[in-house]
Amino acid sequence: MTTAAATLSVEMPRKILVPALVGGCVAATLDATSAFLTFGWGMPKAIAAGLLGTSAFQGGAGVWLLGLALHFFILIVAALLYGVASWRWSFLRVNYLVSGIYYGISIYLFMNLIVLPLSTLPMPERPFKALGMVEGLLAHIVLVGLPIAASFRLFSKPRE
Repeated sequence: MTTAAATLSVEMPRKILVPALVGGCVAATLDATSAFLTFGWGMPKAIAAGLLGTSAFQGGAGVWLLGLALHFFILIVAALLYGVASWRWSFLRVNYLVSGIYYGISIYLFMNLIVLPLSTLPMPERPFKALGMVEGLLAHIVLVGLPIAASFRLFSKPRE
């Protein structure tokens, strides 16, 4: 094992995993709170329906918890991806506000243009209404992208 590989494996938990868990959990909590206020308490079942199909809407507490766990998992993975990129490109940590804005936009677009159409969740409205898209973009910028970017700014030190 090379010195660089040993350094990466020792520093990785502090520089990537901790900020990813913090940023991903904060973003997931804020986004879930917003979704509960907007769509009601059935939001986790809608997420589970993306995996299980429409039968998830008739599911009980287990399906609800699965949907909430999937929501947190998705945002923790999104934060991990940001962390891997910020490990390579320090400008993502230095310019975290601009990076967080663009990352929130990219997460919104990825989820709505790739993940949702590929899921088993029935999509009643196509195309999106302009107001809904603007609200979704702003919510993902403020509630998802910025907390993830800020967590890497706060909890990881720059590469030496």
